[in-house]
Amino acid sequence: MGLILISLIICVGSLNLSRIVEFQEEIWFILPFFPLFILFFISGLAETNRPPFDLPEAEGELVAGYNVEYSAIPFALFFIGEYANIVLFSTLITILFLGGWTDLGFISLLSNFFFFADTILANDMLNIYYSFVFVVKICFVVFLFIWARAAFPRYRYDQLMQLGWKVFLPTSLVYVFLMAFLVYYLAL
Repeated sequence: MGLILISLIICVGSLNLSRIVEFQEEIWFILPFFPLFILFFISGLAETNRPPFDLPEAEGELVAGYNVEYSAIPFALFFIGEYANIVLFSTLITILFLGGWTDLGFISLLSNFFFFADTILANDMLNIYYSFVFVVKICFVVFLFIWARAAFPRYRYDQLMQLGWKVFLPTSLVYVFLMAFLVYYLAL
C-alpha cells in the first residue's frame, strides 16, 4: 500500500490530500491508475481482515476466537472497529482514486443552467453538494467491500503470500519507477 501511495505522491508532487483531490479535477486517478486502484482495494480488504482475506478468524470453520469469547458490548465494539476501518479505507480510496469531492464538472453545468448567484447561500449549497458527492462515493466503495465478502472464496495462506510477493510488489514497484521516470523526464 505504501508503494501505491508513493506512486500517486510522485505524480501529484504533494502529500497534501486536498492537493491530491485538486489534481484530479480533470480526470480521476482511477482511470490512469486502474491497476493501482485494484491493488489498493485488495490490500484494503486484506488489511481490514475482510473475506476473502479473513485468515486469522475464518469464522465459518472455527468455533473459537473473539466471536465466541465475547458477547454484548465487547462483541459490538469489535464489529464497530471493523466497520470503522472499512469506512476509513473507503475514504482513502475516494480521496486517492475517485477524486474526493470533485464531480468532473457537473456542478458547473448545473450552475450555468440555474444561474447561481455568487452568494453565501450558493456557496453553502455548493458545500452541501460536494459533501453529498463525497459521501456517495464513500458509500459506493463500502458497497464494494461488502460485495467482495459475498462474492469471493477465502484464500489460503500460500495463495495470499504468492499474491503479495509475485503480483502486488512487482506491479507497485514498476509503477513507482514509471512515475518517477515520467515526472523526471516530462518536467525537463
